[in-house]
Amino acid sequence: MVAPVEKNQKVSRSGIHKQKSMTLSVQINSTLISSKITKVLTSALAVMLVACGSDAFSDKNADEVRLVLAQPVNVVGAGASFPAPLYQRWVQEVSRKTPNLQMDYQSVGSGAGIERLTQQLVDYSASDIAMTDEQIKQVQRGVVLLPMTAGSIVLAYNIQGIENLRLSRQVYADIFLGKITNWNDPAIAKDNPDIKLPNLPIVVVYRSDGSGTTGVFTKHMSAISEEWKNRIGQGVSVSWPVGLGGARNDGVAAQIRQSPGAIGFLEYGFSRSAGLSAATLENKAGNFVEPTGESATSALEAVALPDDLRVFIEDPEGEQSYPIVTYTWLLAYKNYPNPLTAKSIEAFVEFGLNQGQDISTELNYIRLPQNVRERVAEVADQISPDFDIKLD
Repeated sequence: MVAPVEKNQKVSRSGIHKQKSMTLSVQINSTLISSKITKVLTSALAVMLVACGSDAFSDKNADEVRLVLAQPVNVVGAGASFPAPLYQRWVQEVSRKTPNLQMDYQSVGSGAGIERLTQQLVDYSASDIAMTDEQIKQVQRGVVLLPMTAGSIVLAYNIQGIENLRLSRQVYADIFLGKITNWNDPAIAKDNPDIKLPNLPIVVVYRSDGSGTTGVFTKHMSAISEEWKNRIGQGVSVSWPVGLGGARNDGVAAQIRQSPGAIGFLEYGFSRSAGLSAATLENKAGNFVEPTGESATSALEAVALPDDLRVFIEDPEGEQSYPIVTYTWLLAYKNYPNPLTAKSIEAFVEFGLNQGQDISTELNYIRLPQNVRERVAEVADQISPDFDIKLD
């Protein structure tokens, strides 16, 4: 400490300067020491976090990062187009919030996605129809099927000035069989007495690529029409009796938009985004039901989810159930050569089960029920020993 100067004490200018220099020197040295200590402690903490594989997380703070990666990780995904807008949004959010993580998801269709997963060309995939036992056996590293969201498949149409179109089960089966070819057909008019239907040829639009959406739609058609079951059958790719093909959901939407009189099947969110009208369909109970989140949820609630999380919803029960709904599955390997990739996949699943569910409703998908979220988390938690999924 610098001694105080008495009131009458004489102090030279050089003495005062010396005292100030000493004080400044002490302050600077203290600041430098404090800064060095802070840096050392910060570095030590960072090393400890990485060494422990820390999943340092804030609780429910969407702007903070839960996954901590010691080095850059690139995670590649490809598969179904049905959930593509949702998964791409999740990927964007998780990548933005996680340093050293780069994820992507390409919309290539369920069939192509399963092929790439089987050939080990991607780190994860997605399908709108659950993989079969035979397909699962072909994945050498093992695979887990995780239903991450759900949605309706709608029959979108392009008829100028026509809203609230109703289609019975027999009618929409006959349209896709090529037996009903004009919109003013008496069978259509019967269920739409208040609508003046035009004399306009029907243009059927279908998926030209192998797709889970096609698998779900044709499985439903086989359940409601014996003729469809015997002539066309079900699968991710079938021989269509009539119509024009479009690749992926967005391709079908584009074909419908540019073709007056067109009708085609596609995911509800794509239909909404494209501004297309969707028909009200007759369900198993004989009621005409609009495609909404509520009617799709009613359909899912009528279906029990088995232990392996695979379910095929052909024709759901329920008075207010929309007739064509499906879960969509994230496909992940059971074993990853790179533990950081496994950890990243599991963190991605956690995001999808938490904040991702809010995004799903925003994009017109269906929020998973709580019991389904819990079961998915339990199965997905086996992917990486270095990460524990936590549900909000």
